[in-house]
Amino acid sequence: MCGRYRLSRRKQLIAEYFETDNEVNWEPRYNIAPSQPVGIIRQDPSRPERHFSLARWGLIPSWATDATIGFKTINARAETAASKPAFRDAFVSRRCLLPADGFSSGGEVGKKNSHSTSGCTTIPFLHLPGYGIDGETRLAL
Repeated sequence: MCGRYRLSRRKQLIAEYFETDNEVNWEPRYNIAPSQPVGIIRQDPSRPERHFSLARWGLIPSWATDATIGFKTINARAETAASKPAFRDAFVSRRCLLPADGFSSGGEVGKKNSHSTSGCTTIPFLHLPGYGIDGETRLAL
């Protein structure tokens, strides 16, 4: 997973595409970074309704004593999310979708930073998986 992504679609388009309520104050964002509020889609467990809400990117497990662990738990690997203590409970029962329309990846090439951006061209949204904590508005991608 990347360390930045974008959701540049208007909230009306998000609500229409995902069939959600439209109560969140959302503005298009082009450079969403860890620790910032992000838009998520949650399924109501008691009835067939989806909700668009905000969560902070960076999971803080229930056993954590220091909230700064949220900076280390921004991404979960598909291969280990079900078994790692930080993600295990959230992976089993508290999933959500993060709509996105592009992401950035980067690294160092020699002495220069190299960043690339990929975006949607043939589909309206990317559907990124998220794992969260009940009663908390924090998650990992």
